[in-house]
Amino acid sequence: MENTVIKQKKEPSLLDALIPLVVLVALLSTSVYLFSDDSSFGPNQIALLFSMGVAAVIGLKNGYTWAEIEKGIVKGISLSLGAILILLAVGALIGTWMLSGTVPTLIYFGLELLNPSFFYAATCLICAIVAMSIGSSWTTAATVGVALMGVASGMGMSDAVTAGAVISGAYFGDKISPLSETTNLAPAVAGTELFEHIRYMLWTTVPSFVIALILFTIIGFSGEAQNTASNIEQMQTLLAQEFNISWVMLVPLAVLLTLAIKKMPAFPAVAIGALLGGVWAVIFQPDVIQSMLDDSQQSVLGVAAVVWTSLFDGVSFTTSDENLNALLSRGGMSSMLNTIWLIICAMSFGAVLERTGLLKAVVALFLRGAKSAGSMISRTILTCLGTNIITADQYISIVMPGRMYKEEYAKRGLHQLNLSRSLEDGGTITSPLIPWNTCGAYMQGVLLVHPFDYIMYTFFNLINPVLAIIYAYLGVKILRIPMPDVAVEVGNEKIPMNEPTQTKI
Repeated sequence: MENTVIKQKKEPSLLDALIPLVVLVALLSTSVYLFSDDSSFGPNQIALLFSMGVAAVIGLKNGYTWAEIEKGIVKGISLSLGAILILLAVGALIGTWMLSGTVPTLIYFGLELLNPSFFYAATCLICAIVAMSIGSSWTTAATVGVALMGVASGMGMSDAVTAGAVISGAYFGDKISPLSETTNLAPAVAGTELFEHIRYMLWTTVPSFVIALILFTIIGFSGEAQNTASNIEQMQTLLAQEFNISWVMLVPLAVLLTLAIKKMPAFPAVAIGALLGGVWAVIFQPDVIQSMLDDSQQSVLGVAAVVWTSLFDGVSFTTSDENLNALLSRGGMSSMLNTIWLIICAMSFGAVLERTGLLKAVVALFLRGAKSAGSMISRTILTCLGTNIITADQYISIVMPGRMYKEEYAKRGLHQLNLSRSLEDGGTITSPLIPWNTCGAYMQGVLLVHPFDYIMYTFFNLINPVLAIIYAYLGVKILRIPMPDVAVEVGNEKIPMNEPTQTKI
């Protein structure tokens, strides 16, 4: 009987595939309209779960069993468990680094060194250098990015523009770093060599980044910091009064960056950084810890309780400055629970679409009528963006379109470097622009700025896909495969391939 049921499964129609997407778009739009910035704190999760239910009903109609759909959901959620563990570790790290004075020290020196006129461009460049060194946009945003958000607050700069600069720089560095997971994943899926892939990406990535730096510089010169020099000095004074400010406080950051450069996996590296922050707090910030204890708690156990609390529930400060309190009172694993909730709901929705074949039906629509290199590359980038929106995961947005289009590129005489670059141009860097995507949810949880607020200022992330599509239609840096001469296997088929040549299509 079970074999009969399997044979009776129907291929989903295009209408089947579009219904859950239309429902999701309608519900998310309503959520944003009704709840505004609070839409990611529950309403969007309900929208995703309801849309998942619609997709599941369509899957049942087409012959899938609930057990099969549920298995797909479990598998989809399991793909995000690594990101969830990193999120929890990052929450703990922010809590202990606030308590240890690591982040306050970064803010203090940042206020001293950065000029408001060049602040946004400098923020973007600093994050790019750090991300390129360690290969992680997430770690960059959670460490240097958090500190730069604090510097922006002290200078009276825009939180939204600063978040856009942090994300632009972090994703530029991540995209061209050989240490990055996505930079290794894209060529692996497309069948290209890592460093050839990176060199080929530079043609779209570097010009996009330069344009972004110019725009951030223009905004910096055209805007005026709300706070005067005396206000900045006042915040520095308050920080020096509350914390022991010293370059020694930056040792936890140096250790974390070293571990990342040494290619230690993100979760243990961040966890070690969080624990080291707790040790640093006990050694160098005893007055801060004592101020958080009642008279009855003045003991070794009381000190341990404060550090322990910073790991799971963050820290709360009560200085004479409310802005400083809001800036420093944060962190803890609990601060990431809403983001984790959003990720689980989003991954569940994407998993049902994939398991029931609805996602494949939507993507197949993009291939219709694609004849030129420009149309193939533009559709690849749009497919990656669409997959990011639907499945809420940047890894899936690289792997799934890569698998689907690999053979198509070979058949059309397009070198696989075109595919690997397009996967990154459309998949990697669009992920933080979507609130329910794992990357968008993460950036909101760390930087405390909603993606809908910073999206217009993530200049690099917006320009790069557009520039890649323009390149494709103009035939700039498009590699063709001369036919025949050499044959390589793609799937079960032998496709002629030779050294790539750059031609205008």
